[in-house]
Amino acid sequence: VQLQASGGGLVQPGGSLRLSCAASGRTFSMGWFRQASGKEREFVAAISRSGGITYYADSVKGRFTISRDNAKNTVYLQMNSLKPEDTAVYYCAADNDYRRGVGVKGDEYDYWGQGTLVTVSS
Repeated sequence: VQLQASGGGLVQPGGSLRLSCAASGRTFSMGWFRQASGKEREFVAAISRSGGITYYADSVKGRFTISRDNAKNTVYLQMNSLKPEDTAVYYCAADNDYRRGVGVKGDEYDYWGQGTLVTVSS
């Protein structure tokens, strides 16, 4: 499975962006992670295949929404009320093991996209 992330860009504080991640095939749980310059990769959000289970990092809860369209094999991350500290490269990830639950750790995912840069700055 190949993942193609898109939608990053430059946005002012308080603004919004929507990231997309298209998968080349069927996936189970999917997630978004991010890595800011000089920092370790961190979990952002994850969603089950059905969409019925979602998890968010405390830092984005209430501002970001993860969703998916299985007919398009695509997962989305709607980011609102963006802050400068949200600046990072955002990576989507997909789990190919239906037996695993929705993961919040990087090693729970089998496939990774190439990353898309989000810059929040005035």
